[in-house]
Amino acid sequence: MPDSYIIEVNSQTAGIVVRSSGGYCFFASSHRFNRLEGQLFRNAREAERAARKLVSGDVKEAA
Repeated sequence: MPDSYIIEVNSQTAGIVVRSSGGYCFFASSHRFNRLEGQLFRNAREAERAARKLVSGDVKEAA
């Protein structure tokens, strides 16, 4: 299983997630995704869903 994944939303790189002891930590690649910076997710798919929700304006769910 990889230790890191690139997260993309609508062909734009949102950031990467890196596996740590508590899950996958998100590192934003643009200001648009700063709200997710440093958050821990259970897996890369969960981080991708949060990034998509952030783009769609559903920020209450993404946080």
